Amino acid sequence: MMKFSVLASGSSGNAIYVENDEHSFLVDVGLSGKKMDQLFQEIDRDIKKLSGIFITHEHSDHIKGLGVLARKYGVPIFANEKTWTAMDPLIGNVPLDQRFQFDMETVKSFGSIDIQSFAVSHDAADPMFYIFHENDRKLVLITDTGYVSDRMKGLIKGADSFVFESNHDVSMLQMGRYPWSVKRRILSDVGHVSNEDAAVAMSEVIDVKNTNIYLSHLSKDNNMKDLARMSVAQTLQSCGVIAGEYVHLHDTDANKPTELVFV
Repeated sequence: MMKFSVLASGSSGNAIYVENDEHSFLVDVGLSGKKMDQLFQEIDRDIKKLSGIFITHEHSDHIKGLGVLARKYGVPIFANEKTWTAMDPLIGNVPLDQRFQFDMETVKSFGSIDIQSFAVSHDAADPMFYIFHENDRKLVLITDTGYVSDRMKGLIKGADSFVFESNHDVSMLQMGRYPWSVKRRILSDVGHVSNEDAAVAMSEVIDVKNTNIYLSHLSKDNNMKDLARMSVAQTLQSCGVIAGEYVHLHDTDANKPTELVFV
């Protein structure tokens, strides 16, 4: 069965680890190579044994350590064509035999795991996230999108575990120190979803079964863990979903991994 850990999540860097008995994967490398080594030690896993690294988009908080890890460990890297073009100048030389194309809206299989890519709405070249399937288990990763479309909801519906963006509290963002241009970008359809908007989307994709939701990519300046959890729980309740019954909310952290758990 699949296990996963959110190694780090936030504006300063993002990385998610997924494994089964045969393969192990890393989604995004948004922290330094040294920090990534440390995070793998904290979950007692060997970074040298990775089967592949999957990139969602070229923003620095998702690829900061990619070039270093690629050259140090020789891990295969998967991204779509436009993302490769956008991140090439940012990651340094990566050997051709480590570069693989993973097109949007397709599936790649690694033994018993199927990895499905899907489009999101974010201000990057061609951003996409991933759904991991194994047998009847489903893990959804979606941490950077301005909104959750009906198409996205159809694809991610019924997952057993979600790593779901809960980026900001709208009031904190509006009253905060960011210039208006940055606030407008975050609030736009190609920015990031708020606590409340994330919860509304979650309420429409959760099945009535045991479901774990990891609130991710929290803004350091415009959100707090307790606030995100409370806002999401209250909004879910207003939509008829009671957190703590069959839906369980979990924190993620910018500097330390979550426990390695089954999907």
